[in-house]
Amino acid sequence: MKNTAITQNKISQQEMTPDKALQLLKEGNQRFREQNFLKRDYSVQIQKTISGQYPFAAVVSCIDSRIPTEIIFDQGIGDIFNARVAGNFVNEDILGSLEFSCKLAGSKLIVVMGHTSCGAIKGACDNVRLGNLTQMLYKIKPAVEMVNTEADEDRSSKNLSFVNRVAEVNVDLTIENIKSRSVVLNEMMIHNEIDIVGAMYNVGTGSVNFL
Repeated sequence: MKNTAITQNKISQQEMTPDKALQLLKEGNQRFREQNFLKRDYSVQIQKTISGQYPFAAVVSCIDSRIPTEIIFDQGIGDIFNARVAGNFVNEDILGSLEFSCKLAGSKLIVVMGHTSCGAIKGACDNVRLGNLTQMLYKIKPAVEMVNTEADEDRSSKNLSFVNRVAEVNVDLTIENIKSRSVVLNEMMIHNEIDIVGAMYNVGTGSVNFL
């Protein structure tokens, strides 16, 4: 019989540490890859979270439809916060959301998760210009420029190895932006109240590699 998941509550969140939160996500992704999901009754979880929420982690990820965050980490209602934007970067609105998640709502971990074959990264590599997308992709350009290549290596979206290296650098830059642009979160990290980690999701295997 499959194990039954708990619904996160005030006590479970208070007992949570950044390391435990990370382990929960690692174990959840393993269950996802093995198709061995915890048993959940969503109607029960809805009832248990009416009066409040106590998520143990917040995930900044891409809007890509192949990466439903709760599913790939085998989490349920009330377990994790999600901030999703093409290219998984942060701006002041997402930073504010993360500050709410951790400082006010008690989450112990922030995960910045990129993924392979990312369309937003491809667009930044190719200098795509299209309405508001132009300005959005501009925020990813620093990662493109930081990836060194051989003189004859293709730096366009046709080179998936290059695209995936840019995606990983973009995760690192996003973490640095969180630390440098949010005094609240940086202080929480310094005092070991939270941790901020990077990850890459492989759309071909379903696995999450924590960086």
